[in-house]
Amino acid sequence: MKKSILSLASAMLLAFSANAQKVEFEEYNLDNGMHVILHQDNSAPVVTVGVMYNVGSVDEIDGKTGMAHFYEHLLFTGTKNIERGKWSEIQSSRGGSGNANTNWDRTYYYGTFPSNELKLGLWMESERLLHPIVDQKAVDTQNEVVKEEKRQRMDNAPYGKIQYGMIYKHIFDKHNYGRPLIGYIEDLDNAKLEEFKAFYDKWYMPNNAVLVVAGDFEKKETKSLIKNYFGTIPARTTPKKVKIVEPERTEEKRVTEYDSNIQLPAIVLAYKTPSMRDREAKVLDVISTILSDGKSSRLQKKLVEDKKKALAVFSFGRPLVDYSVYTIGAIPLGETSLDDLIKEMDEEILKLQTELVSDEDLQKVRNKFENSYVAANSSVQGIASSLVTNYLLMGDTKRINTDIEIINSITKEEIREVAKKYLAKNRRVVIDYLPESQKK
Repeated sequence: MKKSILSLASAMLLAFSANAQKVEFEEYNLDNGMHVILHQDNSAPVVTVGVMYNVGSVDEIDGKTGMAHFYEHLLFTGTKNIERGKWSEIQSSRGGSGNANTNWDRTYYYGTFPSNELKLGLWMESERLLHPIVDQKAVDTQNEVVKEEKRQRMDNAPYGKIQYGMIYKHIFDKHNYGRPLIGYIEDLDNAKLEEFKAFYDKWYMPNNAVLVVAGDFEKKETKSLIKNYFGTIPARTTPKKVKIVEPERTEEKRVTEYDSNIQLPAIVLAYKTPSMRDREAKVLDVISTILSDGKSSRLQKKLVEDKKKALAVFSFGRPLVDYSVYTIGAIPLGETSLDDLIKEMDEEILKLQTELVSDEDLQKVRNKFENSYVAANSSVQGIASSLVTNYLLMGDTKRINTDIEIINSITKEEIREVAKKYLAKNRRVVIDYLPESQKK
């Protein structure tokens, strides 16, 4: 009885927490096709303005890679009305800050300001869309910035090819997800100024973008400002997204990848999995948490704590629109071989495929996702990002409030069936991730 009462109390607390954290928002379209999402929260005098463009590295063409990520940097150069190199200075002088990020499916720019600087934030984002500086000097400057970022974050980062998706070339034979997110530097070096401008003209338009404003503002005034700054920007014909079908893998593939920044090897099991929009993608997130999230997770407890065969273990999904990627891996300890780690990991995968997880494991997962949900939406900047991501990538803004319901509705039987379906040996790529010094 005590256990039942505690379970009921936990369920009630979870439901109360989820309801308490519900994010209210309004969305509409401008006449030029730009989608707008507003989340009003007057509890603190701060506001985030963000614009997400429906373009990422997946949309680049062969020989012209790197453009999407390059623009993430280039569009901080300045505009016709913002002096070259003064973008960040203007933001910081008015108490604000900003940044941008790119992935395979989208590019996102955002700034967070004191709420009395909302007008500035909206104006700067409209300037980015209307009057950016795209000249040879800006291209040459940012080309060096991109190269330095690649050196620091990827080339010189231990196990960086795993973290930044450089190993995806082994998973995707046809799809553009197999290309590096940052593109190929030689493509950027060879690109002409006209080609950089053509990429901008092709993708950067109001009807290929989503504007989000979250925080301390008044709706009537904000809608008027949005209309003034963005409503007059003319729409253009949006380019057609090319859907590339990646064939299903029918037999296991084993490859070797080398990294000059490591001394210890790793073994990686990588799988192509469903779109981030699919319920099964959420089930795989649950599986990932069971396998390696925290000291009590299965791989951590077995390989690191008990058997001491691994220095570290990991498993994570990379949510993407067309397909996602699911990765399981471990770094051996002592004389443990990579094949021994594969055997141990396969035992845990088989358990997921043949046995139902415990009530305790399932409750732990739900608690972790609840904590993550609360953390992600604990600031207006986080809420802005969640709203615009759910609209553009997930296809439904309301997912900001329903994802936690999906997690809580996942059953033990679903976990078993999804593990059986997507973590089959004939669907995976096994990557021996070795120090460069072992290269023959």
